[in-house]
Amino acid sequence: MAAENIDEVVDELAGIVREAARTGDRIGYFAALYRQVTVEIRTAIHGGVFDDGTRMDRFDTLFGNRYFDAYDAWRRDRSGPRCWRESFRLLDDADTIIVQHLLLGVNAHINLDLAIAAARTDPGENIHALRRDFLLINDILARVVLAVQESVGAVSPLMSLLDQVGARTDERILDFSVRQSREEAWYNAVLLAGQNEEEREATIERLDVRAAVLARLIARPGGLVRPALHLIRNTESDDVPAVITHLNNAMKRPSTRRATE
Repeated sequence: MAAENIDEVVDELAGIVREAARTGDRIGYFAALYRQVTVEIRTAIHGGVFDDGTRMDRFDTLFGNRYFDAYDAWRRDRSGPRCWRESFRLLDDADTIIVQHLLLGVNAHINLDLAIAAARTDPGENIHALRRDFLLINDILARVVLAVQESVGAVSPLMSLLDQVGARTDERILDFSVRQSREEAWYNAVLLAGQNEEEREATIERLDVRAAVLARLIARPGGLVRPALHLIRNTESDDVPAVITHLNNAMKRPSTRRATE
């Protein structure tokens, strides 16, 4: 059943996290991150941070339902958008590290779902009124990403190896260039908002294909990153329910990095 408002989005995500923690399903990794982002957005709506809180509630609900639809399609018959299938099919892969699961979800939700949800929130020229509130979410994401990144470090102690082999630092890897990806999503939202139905379908297809390609690169990177990922995986916690619970409480813990900045 589709969520009707942001409260129902939070409740549905919390339900996915609880069930995943009970069954040891790695789908709870991204769901825990996403739940905390949504809680922070809801808090900002109630605090009057956005220009139009009602519109942001509608936007976040449309956005959340994109994830729920993909999740339900996968559970039902392994269908749904390509990029989400690439993400979900690795849930049972014991060699995929925690941060990869997070990135796969972030990739699909930002590089496909975000533009679609924004365009549906304010179609046509009205899309431009959403711009400022859309950008304000970047600061919320940065706070949650930092907290979750620190939580990942506690259950995946060799994440710093990725920096030593020439990849980005663990914080930047988890950030996944969120601001850049969201900027591209905004461009695509404006494009979709002005298109007819046939044009929108073609654009969505293109976005899905591109996000699926990125998902495969996240899942199976080349070069020295691959052996580093193997070493990282060997030191990560194998207790999936405990990892989910740890990630899900990231925003409740004080940030050691914030304390020293």
